[in-house]
Amino acid sequence: MVSKNTEHPEEIEIPEEISGLRMTRQRQEVYRILQQERNHPTANDVFMRVKDRLPNISLATVYNCLEALVQHGIIRQVNFERESSRYCPNLSEHGHFHDQTTGVIHDIDFKPGIRLADLLNLPPGAVIEDVEITLRGKLANI
Repeated sequence: MVSKNTEHPEEIEIPEEISGLRMTRQRQEVYRILQQERNHPTANDVFMRVKDRLPNISLATVYNCLEALVQHGIIRQVNFERESSRYCPNLSEHGHFHDQTTGVIHDIDFKPGIRLADLLNLPPGAVIEDVEITLRGKLANI
């Protein structure tokens, strides 16, 4: 069964269960925010956006929803040094570019045919199971 939104028909339809996780109304709305605005928001950003649709939701509930979605592999938690955790719905293998001028975080995909293990001097027998690459810099005005 899929949850349909008749008020906003252009919105993403979200299954009532994803990866074995029952998608409560709160989880659906948190997930919808992450899918619609793919700008790596913090939990507080998600809270401020979801309040428009669920005025009685608490920040603690948003944190619980995000944690459940991360634990079930539905979204990724991204950490940048001492900043608040951010959340990313892109589950493909990718890295992030953090523009230090604007604070914007961009997904960066690996070029087709490039094997990450070929670019790194890994210990013999090492098997890459997860990738977290963060690049920091500034976008040049071209």
